[in-house]
Amino acid sequence: MICVVTDRRRLDVIGQVAAAAAAGIDLVQVRERDLEAAALAALVTHAVMLTRDTGTRIIVNDRIDVALACGADGVHLPVDSIPTPAARRLAPPGFLVGRSVHSIEEADAAGGADYLIAGTVFRSASKPHAERLLGVDGLRAIVAASRVPVIAIGGVTVDRLGEIAATGAAGVAAISLFGDAAALAATADSIRRWFDRVKTPS
Repeated sequence: MICVVTDRRRLDVIGQVAAAAAAGIDLVQVRERDLEAAALAALVTHAVMLTRDTGTRIIVNDRIDVALACGADGVHLPVDSIPTPAARRLAPPGFLVGRSVHSIEEADAAGGADYLIAGTVFRSASKPHAERLLGVDGLRAIVAASRVPVIAIGGVTVDRLGEIAATGAAGVAAISLFGDAAALAATADSIRRWFDRVKTPS
């Protein structure tokens, strides 16, 4: 699974969504936490329109109300958001519910989620002062404990894809890794090759 995480202060969100859809990216997480509801809804609605009839699904960070109102494909819940079962009760069939986790304990408490995003794995530009870094061993422990796919986030680079894939993670999520919309398809291909290599016995 490949998840593009948006940050409009650094990248053009709509251009990135269009490039993600063209590249067959699995998920785009609209993560614009400082936007008011109306502005966020306008952005999400545009993103949903751009990805209609493609394999790319739009996930809204935290705001399940906006996700539902705009016809998004799911919601991604931070650790301090509403409980996963509460989100599930609000959601229609087929609506994705993901959750951020930073430990095995948080992964255990995320029952009912369709997928987990685990981090911060490595120090990253968006969280340069993160106190808790999972590292490869922490990521591997969460993957082993989880019954749903685990996606790695935090400091993901092309050079680290091999060691991330080797943990058994289902994929990666990132902001900076997908910063160049023109190269997004090539980056996605690199990710798929690394993860397919781990899944396929040599």
